Amino acid sequence: MKTKMRITAVSALITACLCVAALAQTETLQTHLAALKQSLTQNRQQLKQYQWTQTETVLYKGEEKSRKEFMAHYGSDGKVQKTEIAASPEKHPRGLRGHIEEKKKEELTADMKQAVDTVKLYVPPDPAKIEAARNAGKASIDLVEPQRIRLNFRDYEKPGDLLRIDIDPKTHKLVGANVSTYLNDPSDPVELVIQFGTLPDGTTYPSTTKLDVKAKNITVEQTNSNYTKLQSEK
Repeated sequence: MKTKMRITAVSALITACLCVAALAQTETLQTHLAALKQSLTQNRQQLKQYQWTQTETVLYKGEEKSRKEFMAHYGSDGKVQKTEIAASPEKHPRGLRGHIEEKKKEELTADMKQAVDTVKLYVPPDPAKIEAARNAGKASIDLVEPQRIRLNFRDYEKPGDLLRIDIDPKTHKLVGANVSTYLNDPSDPVELVIQFGTLPDGTTYPSTTKLDVKAKNITVEQTNSNYTKLQSEK
C-alpha cells in the first residue's frame, strides 16, 4: 500500500513539474513573440525613412542569367517600391538556335519571376502573419545556442511551409531566418535563407537573401546596401 502511495506521489510530482515547465515555455514563447512583432514593426517604420540599392541576381544551373539593380524605398501603401537603375546586357543568338534559346528563355523567365515573387512573400517577415500563426497554435520556440533562439511558424504563408526566425534573446534583434516552402505545390520545394544587418541607428534590415529552387535549378540572390535617409519634405 505504501509503495503504491509513493508511486502515486512521484507521478503527481512529475506531472506537476511537466505542467510548470510547459507553462514556463509558453510564457517564454509569448514574451519573445511579442518582442519580435514589436521589433519587426519598429524596423519597418524606421526603414520608411530610407532608400537603398537592391541587387537581384538570377542563376540557372549556376550560370548567371540576369543581374539587375534597383533603387528601393517604402511607398505610401507600406510596400517596397523599386525603380530599375541598371541591368546586365542580354545576348540574342540568330537563326534556329536563337529561336530555340528564346523559347527556353520564355519558360525560364516565367519560373524565375515566380521564384522572385516567392521571396517577396517572406521578406521581410510580416507581424500580422506571425500573429495569425500564433493564434492558430502554430508557433514554437527552440534554443539554438546561448545567444540565439529560434521562433518557428508553421503554415506562415502556404499550407505546409515553415518560417524560422533566429533572434538574440537579450536584444531581440533579428539575426537570420530561413524558410522551407514551395512554388506551385510541394513537388517544387524551395529553400530561402535570409541574413540581417544593422544600420548605425540600430535599424535591422534583410542584408542578403538566397532562394534555391532545386527542382528547377534556379537560384535567386538579393542584396540590400547603400542605405541613405530620404530628404524630408518641407
